[in-house]
Amino acid sequence: MNRRHFALSLSSLSIAGWLPLAQAQAWPDKPVRFVLSQPAGSGPDNVARLLSDRLAKGWAQPVVIDNKPGGQNITGALVAARAPADGATFYFATTAALVTNPLLFKTLPYDPQKDFVPVAFVAKSPFAILVEASSPLKTIEDLIARSKAEPGKLTLGNEGPRTFSGMIARLFNARSGAQANLVSYSSVGVGSQDLMGKHIDAMVADLASTAALAKQGRLRVLATSSLKRVAGWEQVPALSELLPGFDMVGWFAVVAPKGTPQAAISRANRDISSLLADKEVADRIATIGPIAEPGLSVEQVAAFLASEHTRWAAITREIGVLPE
Repeated sequence: MNRRHFALSLSSLSIAGWLPLAQAQAWPDKPVRFVLSQPAGSGPDNVARLLSDRLAKGWAQPVVIDNKPGGQNITGALVAARAPADGATFYFATTAALVTNPLLFKTLPYDPQKDFVPVAFVAKSPFAILVEASSPLKTIEDLIARSKAEPGKLTLGNEGPRTFSGMIARLFNARSGAQANLVSYSSVGVGSQDLMGKHIDAMVADLASTAALAKQGRLRVLATSSLKRVAGWEQVPALSELLPGFDMVGWFAVVAPKGTPQAAISRANRDISSLLADKEVADRIATIGPIAEPGLSVEQVAAFLASEHTRWAAITREIGVLPE
């Protein structure tokens, strides 16, 4: 074999060896969409936009946030589930969309286990019990004592009995012996306005949606719903300190329509986890409220979702919430 033929042979081998890698790295080759079940300006939306801005730079493609709020996460979940499984659509999902909705509704127009595949875990989102800043209720013990002294008079806002905050409120009543009157609101924003207007005594809400108001001194956090104290809120006790084992923390995870190419799933998992491991990004997410949780593989995300379904099935039985 002469030198020219040898060089051509090497070139052919090199191209053949490079092609699979090039094809694997071709994703994304068009804009990527993240569907959310929450409105613009909400905690999940703020986290998603923070990540999307950085992912767009790394992927050299626009990453668009598509807000589809309403219907207790059903609207957004359905849009994502029906999207083409071509790697261009992901669903930035919450606990409600992937785990609790199937336990609360007899029929859903989507099936979290059949319609989606796991991609990446993003963050845990602690909830809290809050009061208006000038409230005479200084501690969670004060709230419980007041509710017992005047059964049914102390009002505790939430987003409804079949929502995450509503179930936290019911579990709190059940385990603490509190006798708060649970008041439903259409959104955290509406409830927060009533709380600041002193129309209700307290509220259960996610920190991601209420952190700004608390830091502005308009609301006061009495306790968080997490097993341990929340980073950045170390001065606030966790409910588990009073009620051992109490652990009601929401979370965000990215999933994709079933059938999405593995190359897109693997790349998205790697790049999202890499962003979450960046201290600057994690710190910015913490200022919004959630706590970044980097490093979970696709398989670990799948195992976590399965374990959450089992755990929440037990909780709904404890508080007597049956599917409707």
